[in-house]
Amino acid sequence: MDHQFALSNVHREITPLTPEDSFIVFDRFKEDFDFPIHFHPEYELNCIINGKGVRRVVGDNLEEIDDIELVLVGPNLIHGWETHNSKNKLIHEITIQFHEDLLDAKLLSRTIFKPLRDLFHRANHGILFSRKISEECLPKIMRLSKTTNIDYFLDLMSILHDLANSRNQRLLSTSVSQLNDFENSKKIKKVYDYVQENYDRKVSLDEISELVNMTVVTFNRFIKKRTGKTFVEYINDTRISYASRWLIETDLTISEIGFKCGFNNMANFNRVFKKVKGITPSIFRAEFNGIRRVL
Repeated sequence: MDHQFALSNVHREITPLTPEDSFIVFDRFKEDFDFPIHFHPEYELNCIINGKGVRRVVGDNLEEIDDIELVLVGPNLIHGWETHNSKNKLIHEITIQFHEDLLDAKLLSRTIFKPLRDLFHRANHGILFSRKISEECLPKIMRLSKTTNIDYFLDLMSILHDLANSRNQRLLSTSVSQLNDFENSKKIKKVYDYVQENYDRKVSLDEISELVNMTVVTFNRFIKKRTGKTFVEYINDTRISYASRWLIETDLTISEIGFKCGFNNMANFNRVFKKVKGITPSIFRAEFNGIRRVL
């Protein structure tokens, strides 16, 4: 196991932002990443250039990054970047941190701000933006530390607006609530609530279809359209989300966690976990050795 990843706990970062500040920008070049995995109540937009081989940790997601990436992390979601396999000696990192209430709830409730409201909702999982939009936004992001006064704020709003409306966004962590904006559909909200309450047992298609007064065929089309997944994939994602959290935060055995999440045999648990996470539960736990969520 990479020794840099053996942390005794997650660091609660105290950012330099005061209540009077809107946001802060750090623009720096570095040879390595040595700041511990951490969390804070502020949103963070992190842009890394020339960082191929660096490892990103966001929630329960670990990935090696490419030469450019742009990630938005929501409040109190654990995150960090580790040098890992990077050989570059001039990594450019631009970090923007802003208050959770930079735009208040009443303002965000306006129709014109819906894309931003949805963006902030998705950021609770951490969002990886496409290479295309990352490259398009890069000049604006690089200028941000050089602007002043109201232009400072307007430029950030412009960047967030572009990101909110960009295509091919990818959520990183499964350790928090599911992606979809469930308020827009009573039926999908009912499915979500039911799965959250019953993921630890077998839930049949007949059972869940009857819950929302649909035929099995209609429900299959409905869930696929709204989540991009079959119902089996959807409920398994929920199970793996809980399993990931317990692998990180508890000393339960892998078998105990598998059964607790609704898998009736370990072979199936290992197979589904590896399909979702790309690694087995035991390797996942080893990678996260020492990391604990602080509540």
